[in-house]
Amino acid sequence: MANQPSPIRSGQIPKELLTVVSGPADSEIAKRMKLVRRKIAILSGKGGVGKSTVAVNLAAALAWRGYQVGLLDADIHGPDVPKMLGVEGARIVGSKAGLIPVTGPLNIKVISMQFLLQTADTPVIWRGPLKMRVISEFFSNVVWGNLDYLIIDLPPGTGDESLTIMQVLSDLDGVVIVTTPQAVALFDARKAAQMCKQMRVPVLGVVENMSGFACPKCGTVTDIFGKGGGRNAAKELELFFLGELPFDPRVMALADEGKPFIVAVPDSPVAKAFQEVVEHLLKRLSTSEERPKT
Repeated sequence: MANQPSPIRSGQIPKELLTVVSGPADSEIAKRMKLVRRKIAILSGKGGVGKSTVAVNLAAALAWRGYQVGLLDADIHGPDVPKMLGVEGARIVGSKAGLIPVTGPLNIKVISMQFLLQTADTPVIWRGPLKMRVISEFFSNVVWGNLDYLIIDLPPGTGDESLTIMQVLSDLDGVVIVTTPQAVALFDARKAAQMCKQMRVPVLGVVENMSGFACPKCGTVTDIFGKGGGRNAAKELELFFLGELPFDPRVMALADEGKPFIVAVPDSPVAKAFQEVVEHLLKRLSTSEERPKT
């Protein structure tokens, strides 16, 4: 390991972020996370299904209800959360207590790899061990403070980042799996569900995004990506189905502007459907069983 390349290249990351992660860091993770009441990860089997959109708007919906919310962008290679919250130009600052999260809309505390890069176009070209170290630091060295909810936006698939979080967070409340009605998305969503099962992490439910497009002129709903796939997959895997989110072009446009749709267009069909998903999720959390011990 002596020849392992340093991740601190060209000033990409402040040195205080990458301390050696060992036993003390594990205890520091437990200490920090003890102040967070609920920890929910958002996962998808493949990219392009709207996972980050769900994570951002879930955080916004909870914050809008008066909860103290944190949002961790755990996608090291494609950190899009800052852009979707309108804080992409912010930087993380350090203190004696640790790294201070960026404050986003509705006082959401945000941590993302994007805040540590020199420019918006700087790529992160790392192997697994370095990504695991940084993610551990996001839990052990960030001053999250007292939170009601910490939403964790995982990268698509079942790789290093998701595995690391499921391992270091022994009290992770569960995972929400996001899919679309497409067969290929459902195929990969099943893999995500099987990963959670093998890691003994509860799946709180399945969300089907882009479930249908309602014509703004005539109101006719067209199932552009198929129909009922997410519900059927949840039934097949014996998982709770949290709901369907209709396709709305404004969602993408608002994300590009850094505005969560749940706040920007609260009376839209997609925002109302999302509020139902949040209600189902909160009920699931209130009745969820204790996570089985590994």
